[in-house]
Amino acid sequence: MSRMTKTPLVMLISGMLLGTSAYAEDKLTVVSWGGAFTKSQVEAYHKPFIQKTGVEIVSEDFSGGLAEIKAQVEANNVRWDLVSLDKPDIVRGCAEGLLEPVNPSILPPGADGTPAKEDFIDGAIHECAINTIVVSTVLAVNEDAFKGKAAPTKLTDLFDLTNFPGRRALQKQPQGNLEWALLADGVKPDEVYRLLETEEGRARAFAKLDTIKPQVLWWTTGAQPPQMLADKEVVIASAFNGRIHNARKDEGQPFRIIWDHQMGYMNGWAIPKGSANTKLALDFIAFSSGTKPLADQAKYVAYGPTRKSSSAEVSPEILANLPTAPQNFKTAFLINDEWWSDYADELNEEFNTWLLN
Repeated sequence: MSRMTKTPLVMLISGMLLGTSAYAEDKLTVVSWGGAFTKSQVEAYHKPFIQKTGVEIVSEDFSGGLAEIKAQVEANNVRWDLVSLDKPDIVRGCAEGLLEPVNPSILPPGADGTPAKEDFIDGAIHECAINTIVVSTVLAVNEDAFKGKAAPTKLTDLFDLTNFPGRRALQKQPQGNLEWALLADGVKPDEVYRLLETEEGRARAFAKLDTIKPQVLWWTTGAQPPQMLADKEVVIASAFNGRIHNARKDEGQPFRIIWDHQMGYMNGWAIPKGSANTKLALDFIAFSSGTKPLADQAKYVAYGPTRKSSSAEVSPEILANLPTAPQNFKTAFLINDEWWSDYADELNEEFNTWLLN
């Protein structure tokens, strides 16, 4: 995903229990983003699936997007069986006929018996994919900058220059910022996108952003906001939750995440149209999106499982850092990727024009 570190890799993961499995001679090519994210998938998904089935998995890395999938499909030479895609690419790839359909009836119930359609969070089950994790854009502060005084705790504090003066860091894009502006201005979550389809709604969002615009530093890469917070260049920053978590865990940074109205993005498994191993790929999806594999993945990366039943199988220490933990997810706002696929071009243009004014 665009929010993860990527390292080129092709890795062969071989099965150890080959003799009796019906899958013993089969192989899957599974494509993902590399680094810690692929490691989390290998440990939580690939290895247990190999142990169960004896299937050989070839793990490849890519840089995201649909270009390679499109090239393979159009050439009738599909080499990839499963690809980890961000939801915007799932939506677009499905609409363009690049992905196989995924019938949700393949999904097992949760470990607590909850039917899959009720166990997954809204939007996780798509006609061409099953989204397995939530990555969030959150607000974060450096607690050292607020010693002896009140610190921001909620979304509206981002726009409160009276009580929390100083620079802010926000991602240089309309997605997420426009939603936050309307939510902070009192708009109900279920009215946000309806308003953003109107001139009045957009004007209201940009007017809210105008109130802090002179104090905003715009970032374009995920490494920037943690550094801005560490340098005390800003008093509050939007950032990818995994980046803030890693800065705290690996570098001891005194950062605190504000989970209020986190902006959730999803990522999941899709099958390129024409894969010769569609049945096996669907079996992998059904297995890897079960309660336990999703919970196990959270041991390796701070991204939230999309099954509600997975929370009960994650240790409290790990759960506290996940976007989908019940206590963190109360006010979460999930980005509507279908909506953005229709309006992204015009809102990107309006946002860039607004930046220049």
